[in-house]
Parts: sequence; C-alpha cells; structure tokens
Amino acid sequence: MKIRFSLFAIGIVCLSLFSTELLSQPFTMPALGYSYDALEPYIDAQTMEIHYSKHHQAYLTNLNKAVAGTKADKLPLEDLLIAAERRGNAIRNNGGGHYNHSLFWSILSPAGNKIPEGKLAIEINTTFTSLDSLKKLMNAGATTRFGSGWVWLYVTPEKKLAVASTPNQDNPLMDAAKENRGIPILGIDVWEHAYYLKYQNKRGDYLGAIWNVIDWKKVGENYEKALKNPLLKVIEKDAWQALKDFHMVMAQTFHPVEEGNYKPIRERSGEMLSKAKLLASSKVPASFQSAEITKALNDLVDGSAKLDKLVSKKAKDEKIKESLTKLHDTFHIIQGLCSDEH
Repeated sequence: MKIRFSLFAIGIVCLSLFSTELLSQPFTMPALGYSYDALEPYIDAQTMEIHYSKHHQAYLTNLNKAVAGTKADKLPLEDLLIAAERRGNAIRNNGGGHYNHSLFWSILSPAGNKIPEGKLAIEINTTFTSLDSLKKLMNAGATTRFGSGWVWLYVTPEKKLAVASTPNQDNPLMDAAKENRGIPILGIDVWEHAYYLKYQNKRGDYLGAIWNVIDWKKVGENYEKALKNPLLKVIEKDAWQALKDFHMVMAQTFHPVEEGNYKPIRERSGEMLSKAKLLASSKVPASFQSAEITKALNDLVDGSAKLDKLVSKKAKDEKIKESLTKLHDTFHIIQGLCSDEH
C-alpha cells in the first residue's frame, strides 16, 4: 500500500511539473479555425495536418527552448523578430517559423472573401493597378525563390504596400530583411512541405491554386492593423544606418568615460565628428522629419566639433567629460524624438 501511494505521489509530482512547464511556455500554437480537409481540393488534408502539427509545432517547440530562461521569453514575438538577426539563428529560424505559419493559417479560409474590399482594395489598385497584377507579382517572387522561403505582401514604414520574397523562415519584420522591411499582411509558404504531397515539384500549380483559399477580409484586417502598428516606426528608425553608426561610436566612448577610462574618446573624437557630419547630411526618415530633429542634428555636429577641439588641445579629463556628456544628451534628444512615443 505504501509503495502504491509513493508511486501515485511521484506521478502527481511529475504531472504537476509537466503542467507547470506547459504553462510556462511563452508561445503557443494558434487554432486553425477549420478542419484539415477544409481547403481541399486546393490544399489536401494530409499536407495540412503534417504542415500544422509537425512542421509548425517543431518551430514552436524549438522557439520556446531557445528563449527559456532568458529575457527574451518575456517579449512579444514581433519584438523578438525586429532584432532576429542579432538574437541568433535559433530565434531567427524558429521565431520566424512560428510567426510566418501563424500568419499563413490565419489568411487561409474555405469560405473567405475572394476579393479585397475597402481601403486595401484601393491601395492594391493604386500600387499594383489590379489584383491580378498583384497576384502575378507575388507568384513571380515565389516562383523565382531558389530553395525554400516565402513571398509577402507587406506594409512599408511609409505605409505603402510592397511585395518581397525572403529565404527560409525570414520575413519583412526582421532586421535580416534589410531593404524590404515592414509589417507582413499576407504570406505564402513556398517550402516544399507546403505543397509537395499534392503538387510534387509543380510549385506554379500550387501558387495558382492557393489564391482560391486566400481570405481577403482577413488580409484587409491585417492591413488596417499594420497601418497603426508602432513597429513601423521602429523599423524606420532601425533602417537609419547613419544614426546607428553614430550611436555605436557614442556608446563605445561615453560608457568608458563613465568608468574613468578616457582613452577611447581621446582616440576617436575625430571619428565622432565624422559620424556626426554623416548623420546630419543623411536622409532623415519621413516620420522623423521635423524642425526639432534638424536642430538637434546641427547641435550634434557643433558639439562633436567642440569635443574634438578639446581633445586635440589635450584638455583635462573634466572638460572632456563635460563636453561628451552634453553631446550624449543631445544625441538622446534625437533618440527621444525618433521613439514611437513622439
């Protein structure tokens, strides 16, 4: 009896630990909202089941493993992907896989709207001249994607529609996308596991068929949300390379000075001035163009010039620190004006 009780108790403890582990997973599988066979004959039931329950599930499982015990497990998925390349391949590949597939399932439907409506329809016609032109452009991007990947319709930081293709599990949200960045609103999976059981190597046939199950009402909802997504501004700022270059020099000189190390700033004040001039002469992203930004950029150049002059005259540490601190404050005025709070 005691042995039975002990085994039972161990079982309860194990079940409790397992349940706690499940509850602690920051990311979960989205519900499909339709049965595996609902998209036939365009996407067969077996492909849907394997794609969803095996491939997507694997990305989710590996993503949760990658973020477990790190600060990343508290971040929303979109915030993770904004800096996916910098966070490493485990988050880039598995976070992308989870995000991409979650979007993919949501824009498929056996009985969704067959054509865009409202603002999305107007923007498609304005940008691509017609829905057919958009489909041809996306199919071309998908067909010419060598190997595995995705083709996207996305909203740019300028709030325009654009089409791009990405390799593997990358998407326009990621820093890895470089020039083609924005908020995805429609994605088509062109990995072979998305179509091979039914279409074999005929990717073009799959691309022709899948438009029959795209739910344009859902894509329209994604478009409306994307236009208001604060991450558009984050992406726009992240693409301002001259700002990032100046920031790097500032960080690598200011923080050592805080710790009493003046060697970096005395060696790099000329570089600081050069980066400030490049920043002031660079193209300011549309959302950040203002009189305040222009003034702060000019002040940054003036402050960098004064600091470089002090360094060239071998001024005392106290003077160098005072000048660099003022320059740091000016830079943070620019950072603040470029945040999504302004």
